Amino acid sequence: MKFILILSLITAVAVAAETPKAPAKRERKPNPAFAKIEDVAGLPRVLIIGDSISIGYTLDVREMLKGKANVHRIPTNGGPTTNGLKNIKAWLGESKWDVIHFNWGLHDLKYIQEDLSKRADPKAPGSHLQVPLADYEKNLAELVKTMQATGAKLIWCNTTPVPAGSDGRIEGDEVKYNEAAARVMKAASIPTDDLRAHALIQLLHMQLPANVHFSPEGYGYLAQKVAAVITEYLPKK
Repeated sequence: MKFILILSLITAVAVAAETPKAPAKRERKPNPAFAKIEDVAGLPRVLIIGDSISIGYTLDVREMLKGKANVHRIPTNGGPTTNGLKNIKAWLGESKWDVIHFNWGLHDLKYIQEDLSKRADPKAPGSHLQVPLADYEKNLAELVKTMQATGAKLIWCNTTPVPAGSDGRIEGDEVKYNEAAARVMKAASIPTDDLRAHALIQLLHMQLPANVHFSPEGYGYLAQKVAAVITEYLPKK
């Protein structure tokens, strides 16, 4: 009996030693685009609001405007306009902003089902837009009112292209969402950074295949336009 017990223990140890361990999960490093910015005294303060497209160009814009402006951004993905309405006051905080460059759209026109965190096939039964067009326009108007109250110069950045095959989205839907946004901006006398038109010039070389996102070079290309438009509206000395 004792021999059998010892043999069982030896076997258990051997099996445990041979069993491959699950790889340790790597901790995600904080995105440097979300890093807290220490303002340089005397420079205007800029706030970028937007989704992952804006996250992609934030660092390049910050570098391009170094010495000209303190470029901040919201510390997260801005998501759809419904998320903006919930968080806009916290994002604006009590700070004074000279310029706010903002966008919502790609998450609004995304198709979802019950799980709001996941995209859905637009053709699947039960799929629906995360934020229908009429609600998007209404939400955007409310967000504009809140941001105008800060006294900052507002710049609307229209939504970049949705290509064919993009997961959970329909090619070209950004056009009608941009048209709705244009009505809001015209009524509020807010200038537009036409980032969609800028992206289209180099789209085949800069946008990922069947994806709304861009290559690192593509984000650098978008940043050139964003930085140029923000520069145009910085306070004159």
